[in-house]
Amino acid sequence: MLPVKTLGEDAAPPPLPRARRQRGLVPEIVDTLSTDMREGRLQTGDKLPTESELMARFEVSRTVVREAISRLQASGLVETRHGIGTFVLAPPEQGTFRIAPEDFATVADVVELLELRISLESEAASLAAQRRDDGHLQNMAAALAAFEMSIAESSDAVPSDFQFHMEVARATGNRHFADLMTYLGTMIIPRTRINTASSAPEGRLAYLQRVHGEHQNIYNAIRLRDAEAARKAMRLHLGNSRERLRRAQADAPA
Repeated sequence: MLPVKTLGEDAAPPPLPRARRQRGLVPEIVDTLSTDMREGRLQTGDKLPTESELMARFEVSRTVVREAISRLQASGLVETRHGIGTFVLAPPEQGTFRIAPEDFATVADVVELLELRISLESEAASLAAQRRDDGHLQNMAAALAAFEMSIAESSDAVPSDFQFHMEVARATGNRHFADLMTYLGTMIIPRTRINTASSAPEGRLAYLQRVHGEHQNIYNAIRLRDAEAARKAMRLHLGNSRERLRRAQADAPA
């Protein structure tokens, strides 16, 4: 097993000058950490600095750091292990199963992934309702609260959205569900590939509130140990996302 290391203070380059912030705070963090990995300052198995350390290094908010980490997860560069930290992943081996960011170039690609998720996560929700414990419920509730806070802060709520689905997977008691979710990362959230929130007919706020309500329905069914209701709530939630994308695809100019 590779030793866990953190990027020491002496190895970290100084914060970039504010004059370079014109290209965006999140891309700046993603580009810097990606370069550190590519040039060997961060190697496979290394633990990234904590959120607080990254906030201080780049002089940004926690929300910005979390969105940057989400993009690194979506690119398959890092994985977050609950309660431990975020670690650098090895480059994917050739010939193995892989769903990469480039596999989401079109709306049709995102719809295909949603179809895969419907089959997997609906069953995961059912199993979670049967096997969950109080700790699982607390973690799901925390993800719901973080989602609600992100809405208020005008964030896209991607990290908390993904975290809720991850906690459902963990509650199954079957590590393969959580391993697959970790592998896919936040790129499973359509908003990371397509700006569904801003383009929603009802507007960004109403769209995210509706997603939040769908998550709450899943949570309530799991809390009540109603396996069939949990399965249906998850299927409805992901099915709604698929249908919204299909409508957007149909309405797009040829």
